[in-house]
Amino acid sequence: MRIRTTSTQRTYRYVRLGLIGATALLAIGVGLELLSGEGLPSVSAAYYTPAGPIFVGSLTAIALALLALSGRSLEQGLLDIAAVLALAIAYVPTTISSGACLDAARCIPPAVRPTVANNAVAVASVVLLGVIAAAILARVQGTASAGVAATIGAVVVIVAGGAMWAVIAPEAFLAGAHQIAAVAFFVLIAAVAAVAAWRPRRTGRLRRGVRVAYASVAVGIVVTLVLLVVGVISGVERAGVPVVLMGESVALALFAVFWLVQTVELWNEADPTLRE
Repeated sequence: MRIRTTSTQRTYRYVRLGLIGATALLAIGVGLELLSGEGLPSVSAAYYTPAGPIFVGSLTAIALALLALSGRSLEQGLLDIAAVLALAIAYVPTTISSGACLDAARCIPPAVRPTVANNAVAVASVVLLGVIAAAILARVQGTASAGVAATIGAVVVIVAGGAMWAVIAPEAFLAGAHQIAAVAFFVLIAAVAAVAAWRPRRTGRLRRGVRVAYASVAVGIVVTLVLLVVGVISGVERAGVPVVLMGESVALALFAVFWLVQTVELWNEADPTLRE
């Protein structure tokens, strides 16, 4: 028997599947680089390897999918902000150990910096244009609300703050922007998973297994980030343990689990909306 679906429903299914596919693409690209024997100190360091295009492309696809997915207002706002952070992770790379770093132990090599500057300005410009478009659409469609305004304000603050930081203290920006964006991104995903686990539902009940899965993802991401920070501060990484690589890998896996579970949960949702 043919199962009838709406165009909106099919679109959301494909976006969610595409997000999972982009995450798998990133994992496979990084995995192949690890299997090559070159070694990576972190997933983010794949930017500088043959897996670099996969790293940037996957994160860009993930950001677009997060922006495209509609959900309940709080979750939507958090995902919109996470999408902007995903772009920052993709286009402002992590620092690496290099002979070109001069006095610094780690840096973004000088040869890469023109690319970073070009990409960062382009991404920031598009995000700000997107903010303007979102504000206009919310007004025209009658969906403007305090939540929408708060989300737009948060995105503007992130972009404007990042731009000011890059202009005033470019070295500090290049040294820390990627790490801050990455941690903030996974904190937001943990928050979305927590909301999904404990939010009240107007219709039906959230199955216990699904609720436990969401809660496990939220707790797992937070614990992983805490252990990662502790590992870096304690110097375990300097002892040869790839703390950052392990932490990012676990967080990425939990991110994929969240979207797998939510895709299954919302597979038959006929018309996802911005409001409960």
